[in-house]
Amino acid sequence: MLRYRLLLSIALPLMLAHLLWGYMRGRQSRQGLVERLGGLPPGPSTPHPPDPRAPVWLHAASNGELASARPVIDWLVARGDRLLITTNSTTAQDLARRWIAAADLPPETCVALAPLDTRWVLRRFLRHYRPAALIVIENEIWPNRFAMMAQAGHPCLMLGARLSAGSARFWHRLSLGPLLAGLTAVSAQDAASQARFLALGLPASHLLPRINLKTAASPQVLPPLARWPEDWPRRHTWLAASTHEGEEELILEAFAKARMQRPELRLILAPRHPRRGAEIARMIRAKGFALARRSNQDQPSGPVYLADTLGEMGHWYRAAAACFTGGSFVPKGGHTPFEPLVYHCALFHGPHVENAREPYAALDHCGGARCLPTPEALTQAMVSSTQADFTRMTQAAQAGLPETDPAYLQDLLARLAPLLPPPDTKLHPDVIATSS
Repeated sequence: MLRYRLLLSIALPLMLAHLLWGYMRGRQSRQGLVERLGGLPPGPSTPHPPDPRAPVWLHAASNGELASARPVIDWLVARGDRLLITTNSTTAQDLARRWIAAADLPPETCVALAPLDTRWVLRRFLRHYRPAALIVIENEIWPNRFAMMAQAGHPCLMLGARLSAGSARFWHRLSLGPLLAGLTAVSAQDAASQARFLALGLPASHLLPRINLKTAASPQVLPPLARWPEDWPRRHTWLAASTHEGEEELILEAFAKARMQRPELRLILAPRHPRRGAEIARMIRAKGFALARRSNQDQPSGPVYLADTLGEMGHWYRAAAACFTGGSFVPKGGHTPFEPLVYHCALFHGPHVENAREPYAALDHCGGARCLPTPEALTQAMVSSTQADFTRMTQAAQAGLPETDPAYLQDLLARLAPLLPPPDTKLHPDVIATSS
């Protein structure tokens, strides 16, 4: 912990400068800045009475992690727990707030951007909210959060935890072992991650059943798309999902070449960051395609549809028979392979899939996914793949991933229940340690 805190103290000025720069550029709101520094969010969701229950703090980095945690969130609500949900991104924050607005979550649920992992910020944050437990989704390791919650006697759990070989080496150099020994329990995402946690110092007795929460996800419930054609040709439609800078032009070029042989093809282009919509719109026009943008509420009348909005990816998976996952043509590690499979969307990807190497390898091996190492390979796949191919791929994917069995999740939740405090645990003003 000493090495981590020393490193954090060195990095803190840069972190604060990054937040301020984002605020000055309009990418970070004033309220977001307040929340990052441990302050309260606006609106009726406040952390104090009339509701006297101490919340369960659930942290998920972004949309994918938060959506994958939905079964756990629903289980906590059914138990009677009050929730404090933090995220690293405003898009995930908006998703949680939409759940509250739709009455999927109780109105007393608190939603905020996650605080910086420094002790003075966390003391402020914990004094405001007084959570009774911390549940972290996937690969978010924040030592000061763990240490201060454990110091206060509150359970700290990681669910669907992913730990890459590189991250394991980093935390080993920072001597994370004693902190992991203090975690209440960890459910690893895969066997390799579990082995790395054990090697770092997590006691085997602290292990929960392994699960990848994204395999337990259900299709997103969304309102019908206005002005969407009833005769939309799903079988001829490809989705480029969560693309990054440097990928869109490659995908558009591959698609343009494929359409020369198969003019019935359609492409839905859904960038990871919709704020890049204007830049991508220029690329689409430069390729000679008429432009239709979701952000303008345009009806998809041409071969390319720019889905430059947030929180609607479920619509695009439903509208496409095949999906190319973004972040895999460029070295971003690739995005989730599981979400497309929930919608029975055939999965294709590039060579950069480090973020989920084992699931992608398993899917490639069983025929449930295909690696397309170059744009030329993507063109060929678009030209030659048929609906029968897509059906075989989705069926192989379902058969090749036994973790999708709902019993895995139920087993995990049954083991989780006795580790958490009772849902009616009351707020207590003096439980947060303020010393270092």
